[in-house]
Amino acid sequence: MFLDALRKQNQPLIDASIGLLRQHKLTPDTWVIDVDMVKQNARRILQTAEEYRVTPYVMSKQFGRNPWLTQQIIDQGFSGAVAVDFREARCLANNGVPLRHLGHLVQIPDGEIESALRCRPEVITVFSFEKARRIAECARRLGMRQRLLLKVCQTGDIVYPGQEGGFLPDELVDVAARIAALGGVEIVGVTNFPCALASATAGESLTTPNFTTLVNAAKTLRAAGFPIEQVNAPSANSCNTIPALARGGATHIEPGHAFTGTIPANEYGDQPERIAMLYLSEVSHNAGSNSLCFGGGYYRRGRLRNALVFTGDTPSETRTLPFKSDNIDYYLGLEGNFAVGSPVIMCFRTQIFVTRSDVALIQGISAGRPTLAGLYDSLGNPIVSRQ
Repeated sequence: MFLDALRKQNQPLIDASIGLLRQHKLTPDTWVIDVDMVKQNARRILQTAEEYRVTPYVMSKQFGRNPWLTQQIIDQGFSGAVAVDFREARCLANNGVPLRHLGHLVQIPDGEIESALRCRPEVITVFSFEKARRIAECARRLGMRQRLLLKVCQTGDIVYPGQEGGFLPDELVDVAARIAALGGVEIVGVTNFPCALASATAGESLTTPNFTTLVNAAKTLRAAGFPIEQVNAPSANSCNTIPALARGGATHIEPGHAFTGTIPANEYGDQPERIAMLYLSEVSHNAGSNSLCFGGGYYRRGRLRNALVFTGDTPSETRTLPFKSDNIDYYLGLEGNFAVGSPVIMCFRTQIFVTRSDVALIQGISAGRPTLAGLYDSLGNPIVSRQ
């Protein structure tokens, strides 16, 4: 999906990845990330967010919950991170990363509520009165007061399977009053997902019906006397979507793919954020008229279409073979026969935390001196080198 954009925006990342693979410092099935470029993208995003007076939280799941890289981004001026689920929260918190938003997209299990509260998140999202009550009970026991966001929803919103839930408009004020009466918690905002999506035709990002539901929910609660400070509008948050979200009433965003430039709108390499991540593999063997390279990083919504194969210094571009998502991606297919051991470069949309890939963090590419800053698994755990 992003191969042309990668070649246009970050050829040095390709060169560095091939060199490290040939030196056997990296293995196939590795997502290679240009740390310098990620930090440049982060500064662009932060500058735009400050211009439009919205607060960005760092979303790390797309690049494998990586705590070291998340902290590098935060150090550019961000307040902290959002954890998409309790395991991501655990990984980031155990590595000293400040957490700001928990509970959305995945609710906090009852047994994890106390540890979540001890992380002192700025906000926790709840999908139900029952979860709010349990958070309130724990907060009172700890002698603290936890700020909450209400996940809102409405018929006509875009809902991905397995992500259903939230409060409907006609129950919003009543349930907010019941939650506020619990003690130990206070309602300070609302959230929904996805609030923006990329147009399939033009590549531009557009707000969704979910964003309208979100903004209307904030108005309803404010009219009822609730001090709504946060209108949290995640999904497709980038330099070019921030203005529309801010003008529509968003106060908080949660960029993720924007840090690596792998937002759908950047398919042609014309966005402010530049590609900072690629997928590295190697030809394993030939099968008939095609080749198979090592897999492990396939993502079914990634729109993988093509690859670069390096049989020498000059790469050959080829199509990737269609892959059925109900199979295990032991290998990914390439059209044509290529020499065994040839490096392969791909660039497509991913969610690294649902893969089994390694994650290599490379510094110094912008200065022409690439070095391996760290090697992690897909869940943010450091890998002990075999060298």
